[in-house]
Amino acid sequence: MAESRGRVWTGVIRVGPHQGDHRVAARAALSVGVPLLVLLVIGRLDLSVYASFGAFAALYGRLDVPRRRIRMQATAGGILVLAMLLGTALSALATPPLASVAVVAALAAAVTLFAYRSQWHPPGALFTVFAAGACASFPATAATFGLVLLVGASSVIWSLLVTVVFVLARRGSWRLPTRPRPPIGAVAWEMTATVGAAALLAGIAGALLIGTHWYWAMVGAVAAVGGAHVTARLIRGVQRLVGTLLGVLIAAGLLALSLPPWAVLVVAITLQAGAELFVGRNYGIAMVFITPLALLMISLASPATPDMLLRDRVLETVIGVAVGTVVAIVSAALRRRPSLG
Repeated sequence: MAESRGRVWTGVIRVGPHQGDHRVAARAALSVGVPLLVLLVIGRLDLSVYASFGAFAALYGRLDVPRRRIRMQATAGGILVLAMLLGTALSALATPPLASVAVVAALAAAVTLFAYRSQWHPPGALFTVFAAGACASFPATAATFGLVLLVGASSVIWSLLVTVVFVLARRGSWRLPTRPRPPIGAVAWEMTATVGAAALLAGIAGALLIGTHWYWAMVGAVAAVGGAHVTARLIRGVQRLVGTLLGVLIAAGLLALSLPPWAVLVVAITLQAGAELFVGRNYGIAMVFITPLALLMISLASPATPDMLLRDRVLETVIGVAVGTVVAIVSAALRRRPSLG
C-alpha cells in the first residue's frame, strides 16, 4: 500500500522532459490568439468560447508526422464543432440538466471509442465533453447555430493553416508511415464504459448538488479516468484537483483586476501557451494555466459573478475528480476479477 501511494505521489510531482513543447505552445497561441483578436476588433467577444474550442484542434497530433497530424486535427476539429452544435441544440431546446448530462455522457463514450480506434494524441474525449457541456449551458436561439458553425469552423480552419505553415517552415516530412489501427477489443470497451459511466455519474452529482456549470464535474471525471491503468488515473485526478485549486487562486486575482477586454485576451493567449508547455509533462502544472484560462473565457461569454464562477469551478472539480476516482478503482477491480466461465 505504501509503495502504491509512493508511486502516485511520485507521478503527481514528476515533470517530463521537454520534447519540442515550445513549438506546440507557439502553434496553440497563434491558433487561439488570432481568432480572439478578430472577435475583439468586431466587438463580439461573447463568441470567444466558440473560437477557443475550435482552436483546440491545434493540440492534436503533436508528436505525429505532418500528414497524420493534420488529418487528426481536421477530424478532431470537425468533432469539436459538432459537439458545440449538439450542446447548442440542448440549450436551444431548453433540455433539462439531467437529460443534457445523459446526452453529453453518451457523446463522451462514443468519442472515447473513436479516439482509441483512431489513436488520437491526446487520447480521449475531454475537449469534446468540455465543448458540448459548456455550449449546453449558454443561452441559445436558432440564430446561435450559424454563429457557432461560422466561428468554430473558422477557428478550426485557421488552426490547420497554422499547422501547415509550421510544417513547411521546418521542412517536415509528409510521409505517412504505416501504423495499423488497434482492434476494438476489451481494453477499448472498458475505457469507453468507464468514461461514459464516470461522466454520467459526475454530471448527475454536479447538476443535483450544485446546479450550475455541471459540465465541469463531467470534465473532471473524464480527466480522472483517462489513464491507462488505475495508478495513472489516480495521478491524473490528484493533479487535476491540486492544479485547479491553485489555478482558481490565480483566476481570483485576475478577475478582481477587472481587466479591459484586450488585456484579458493577452493574458488568455499567454495562459494557453503556458498550458501547452506543460500538458504533456505534468498535467497538474498545466491545470494551473488552464483553470484561469477557462474562467476568463467563460466570464467573457456568459454573465456570471466571479464568486460564482470560482465557487462552481472548485466544487464541480472536487465532485468530478471524486466520482472519477471511484469509478476508476471499481473499473480496475472488475477488470482484475477472474472470469467464472
